Amino acid sequence: MKQVEAFILKKLENELSPKLTYHGVHHTVDVYNATLMLAEREKVTGKDLDLLKAATFLHDTGFLFTYRDHEKAGCEYAQKILPSLGFDENDLETICSMIMATRLPQSPNNKAEEILCDADLDYLGRDDFWPIANSLYQEFLAFGIIQNAVEWNRLQVSFLEKHHYFTPTAKKLREKMKQKHLKEVKEQLAILESQD
Repeated sequence: MKQVEAFILKKLENELSPKLTYHGVHHTVDVYNATLMLAEREKVTGKDLDLLKAATFLHDTGFLFTYRDHEKAGCEYAQKILPSLGFDENDLETICSMIMATRLPQSPNNKAEEILCDADLDYLGRDDFWPIANSLYQEFLAFGIIQNAVEWNRLQVSFLEKHHYFTPTAKKLREKMKQKHLKEVKEQLAILESQD
C-alpha cells in the first residue's frame, strides 16, 4: 500500500493543475485521513481496508487528465497502473466501483463505498468547512463553473440540502455541524441577494 501511496501522491503533487485549489493533493490526503477514521469506527479491516485505501488515493487522479468525468478517467488510470503494483482483476473492479460511487450524486452500494463517499465530503460537517469551501469557490471560478458569489452560494445551498451522509459514524459526527453550515450559507446568500 505504501507503494501506491508514494507513487500517487508524488504524481498528484507534480502534475495536477495549480488551478485545482480544492482538488489538489491536500484534498486526497484529507480524504485519506477521513477514510481511516471512518474505516476504524465502521470496523473495516484486512483486504477490504487495503482496497479502500487504494481507492482513496486514486479517487481524484482523473483530474490529471480531465475536469468533467474525472471519476471515469481515474478508473481508467487505476486499471493501467494497479496490475504492476500487485492488484488483480477483482481488486480493480472493487476499486473502480468505489471511485465511481463518489460521482455526484453519490451512489454507494456497500460499506466501503459509503465510507469513501462520506470521507470525500467529510469537510461539510467539520470546523474547517469555510476555508475548504472557499478553495472550491476559487476553483469553480477558475474553471468557469460559476461567475460570482451569488451563484456559488446558491449552488452551495442546493448541494448541502441534497447531500446526506451514509455511514452511522459520519451521520453522528458530521450531520449536525453540516446543518449549521447550511444555515450560515443561506444567511450569506440572503445578504448577497439583498444587495443585487
